[in-house]
Amino acid sequence: MLIERIYDEDLAQAAWLIGCQATGEALLIDPERDICRYLEIAEKAGLTITAVTETHIHADFLSGCIEFATSTGAKCFLSGHGGDDWSYSWPKNSGVSVAYVKDGDTFSVGNITVKVVHTPGHTPEHICFLIHDANTEDPIGYVTGDFVFVGDLGRPDLLETSAGMKGVMVASAQQLHNTCLRFMDMEDYVQIWPAHGAGSSCGKDLG
Repeated sequence: MLIERIYDEDLAQAAWLIGCQATGEALLIDPERDICRYLEIAEKAGLTITAVTETHIHADFLSGCIEFATSTGAKCFLSGHGGDDWSYSWPKNSGVSVAYVKDGDTFSVGNITVKVVHTPGHTPEHICFLIHDANTEDPIGYVTGDFVFVGDLGRPDLLETSAGMKGVMVASAQQLHNTCLRFMDMEDYVQIWPAHGAGSSCGKDLG
């Protein structure tokens, strides 16, 4: 398995390339709109990005999922949570291959198994991904998006303070609390792979 963090210093944002070297297939998580650099990195590693996903609907940068789907034919795996008020609209009538995934769902990229975990709080539809290598029951990594960072959590107030959705901050904080309680059951050996580093507004105390 190949695991590579592709980091944008200007946005303090990380995409994750997860590749199965046995089959040459790869999954890309949380890409930005400029997809060329991801394609170049994958090609140098001998991989083809056949699947693309994101942890949530991003407000701080333009997602590259639709570009990947339309330009390369990669299959999109998007959150099926969030309800009518907070769900994806662009796949409608787009003609791209999209699978909506929910908590507990799994999908495969080569010999790698990806398990979906619903982690609301930062946003209602937010999901994370447990990464399992071939023939292993235990995950080796957890792609946490804007849920868990190094030294902080994703902010539950941004939908109200930045996106103008009135009256959702307290409910979001309660959701985040419940998500954290579930996260505490994670085994200590599982590596955490977040979407942001120091400088991002998505976590107040990132340093």
